[in-house]
Amino acid sequence: MLDRSSKPLMLATGDPLTEMMRGLRLDGVDYGRCVMAEPWGILFPAQQAARFHFIGAGRCFLLMPSQEWVEMKPGDAVLVPRGAEHILASTPGVPATPLERFEIKPLCGNNIFDISCFGDGPTTLLFCGSMLFNIDNLHPLLTLMPDVMRAHELAKNEPSVPHLLEAMMREVSTDRVGSGGMLARLADVLAATIVRAWVESGCGDATGWIAAVRDPQIGRVLAAIHLDPSRDWTVVALARAMGASRSGFAQRFAEIVGETPARYVTRVRMHQARRWLSRDRLMIAVIAKRLGYDSEASFSRAFKRVLGFAPSHFRTRSENEPVGEGLLLRASLGD
Repeated sequence: MLDRSSKPLMLATGDPLTEMMRGLRLDGVDYGRCVMAEPWGILFPAQQAARFHFIGAGRCFLLMPSQEWVEMKPGDAVLVPRGAEHILASTPGVPATPLERFEIKPLCGNNIFDISCFGDGPTTLLFCGSMLFNIDNLHPLLTLMPDVMRAHELAKNEPSVPHLLEAMMREVSTDRVGSGGMLARLADVLAATIVRAWVESGCGDATGWIAAVRDPQIGRVLAAIHLDPSRDWTVVALARAMGASRSGFAQRFAEIVGETPARYVTRVRMHQARRWLSRDRLMIAVIAKRLGYDSEASFSRAFKRVLGFAPSHFRTRSENEPVGEGLLLRASLGD
């Protein structure tokens, strides 16, 4: 914890979880408008990015990661926040074809494509997308999310969800100029709204980390650490900001969070570093300096201790693979 940030110490003044949500973004990477004629099935392999599905017409079934089939009807939308493997099919049990085996054609712009499957039965119109959170996949908020989040299940706590679903229904059923781009923007907003509704409804009554964040004192500290992980978060500085003694703060933090402040800060920093390596392609030396380490070697040791791999492992991947590797349509486009 050696950062030399000169910014004034700012702790969350409102609800800590709300403060964290203000910095959370979900950005669309690519989308597909799918016209599927029965019988059909699509296997969406596991990936780093989140997946989003909207049913515009017809119906289909979703095979959840739990191996449960759930029927989806027009106007239904789901978010798979951690990109777990799942299947969409015309009926349960239909053989599913991996996504990359479908013929994919550019629809409009650089990130919206068309997928078609011509069978003999009724058709289903889907709008699917891949999205990236601006946080590491190991961020506690992301790991606590359910495998699948359904818009209708959260609509009662978020009045804007039905309006967004209605707007998507209008756009997906027309072939007007710019409809693909409109759908992409609506999908981004709807996915972010689904996450916000889940948080505001209690995160599924989650305990553990969520309970720690909601602690009146410790929660403000956690929010501050996540919002500015590169700061010099010493125990002394945090205790002083909380108006508590160093030992009293450290003991209370460990009791509520389950680990020491120093260990928690290091873990948050290494998750941020992994994101800088994988997505932003920053050099290891730059990250080490940004996080206040005296040398690249000391940073690398801390990184490997927390994540189990050397930083070069993620740096090599980011140099040899396209940004967004393994997203919605990447394999079929030959990238």
